[in-house]
Amino acid sequence: MAGAVRPGGAALYAAVTADRLGLAAGLLTSHGDDFPLDAIPPRIEVVSVPACRTTRFEHAATEETRVLSVGAAARPLGPADVPGDWLDASIVLLAPVLGEVDPLLAGAFSDGAVAASAQGWLRGVGADARVVPQPWSGPELVLARIQALFLSREDIRGQEDAVLEWMERVPLGVLTADRDGALLFVNDQRYEVRPRPAAEVDPTGAGDVFAATFLVEYRRHGDPWRAAAAAACAGSLAVEGEGWATVPDRAALDAALADYALDD
Repeated sequence: MAGAVRPGGAALYAAVTADRLGLAAGLLTSHGDDFPLDAIPPRIEVVSVPACRTTRFEHAATEETRVLSVGAAARPLGPADVPGDWLDASIVLLAPVLGEVDPLLAGAFSDGAVAASAQGWLRGVGADARVVPQPWSGPELVLARIQALFLSREDIRGQEDAVLEWMERVPLGVLTADRDGALLFVNDQRYEVRPRPAAEVDPTGAGDVFAATFLVEYRRHGDPWRAAAAAACAGSLAVEGEGWATVPDRAALDAALADYALDD
């Protein structure tokens, strides 16, 4: 909705997805006093790191892409900010939006699967406050410690060759491509994931919903192809409403996945 202000961010969309799919979800974030914590679903445990300002993006759309500008940025998050009882979480998704997640967090968790949605490490801020692509500085520290890597076609413009190198270094990886589906990488082998048609209303957060759904389903079944199919369905459902209104619950996801399988 033009002119609307609402909470968002990759970690929040991922936490909402995990919550709706039946997991106990937690969210580690940094923000100022103006952040509307009461807008976050109450079952999600939120650990807030105080900051002078809340990270704020302004969205504008063109015929070819969306344009982001940075209004403010909160403080970075590091290993010392993680609650002690979270260190053995079974699923962890590192999800920076503007480089605010310390790569050392990839090695901070003692158990479970750590994954990364690397979008925020591939973003810089131009002189006009617009978000611009930038090379991923020192990806080795993250790639050596994660089990899955998630990127979007929009994130990697100009770094396409590097993406193949990154995917070779992780057991699982996904490159999403909006309406064109996704590429799934399993032990360096590449597979196409076809899209599920959707009546798009708001594309914000679709990649984050995809990543979270993939991790939840892979934990349930241990099958990356099934996980990718479920993630494609969840991401497409998520874009059919404003914000996270249509992020699916378990019943909606299972129904969409059954229809998706019938189309094979």
